[in-house]
Amino acid sequence: MESYNRSSHAIYDIKYHIIWVTKYRYKVLYKPISERLRDLIRQGCEARDVVILQGSIGKDHVHLLVSCKPSIAPSKLVQYLKGRSSRLLQEEFKELKKRYWGQHLWARGYFCGTVGNVTEEMIRNYIANQGSNQKDAIFKLED
Repeated sequence: MESYNRSSHAIYDIKYHIIWVTKYRYKVLYKPISERLRDLIRQGCEARDVVILQGSIGKDHVHLLVSCKPSIAPSKLVQYLKGRSSRLLQEEFKELKKRYWGQHLWARGYFCGTVGNVTEEMIRNYIANQGSNQKDAIFKLED
């Protein structure tokens, strides 16, 4: 069985699958840029105590599987990683600054999915079997 992470007030195992793409899906993440992007993502995750379990950088997108504390919202993590990497990459690689004249390297949105060992069905069954039978089967009160 996998061990859980612990903090002073929580026991947790939170993993996110995160994907984001370049603006207009331009294929600009070639070798020197992708290597620098990988370094920036590693630095950003380390600064936020986020563990990268797996990662991949394509020519026009980034895939990450990360594990983080419950105090870190995935939206704030993505905002930080995208913002910092966009700014620093455009400062270092002038060809990006020319192509993305509006200073936006990344498309607006992102994908985030949770990952875990327990399925939704297992959680529903666990909750449904707590306490005695009651009229409201979806949101029961324990005795």
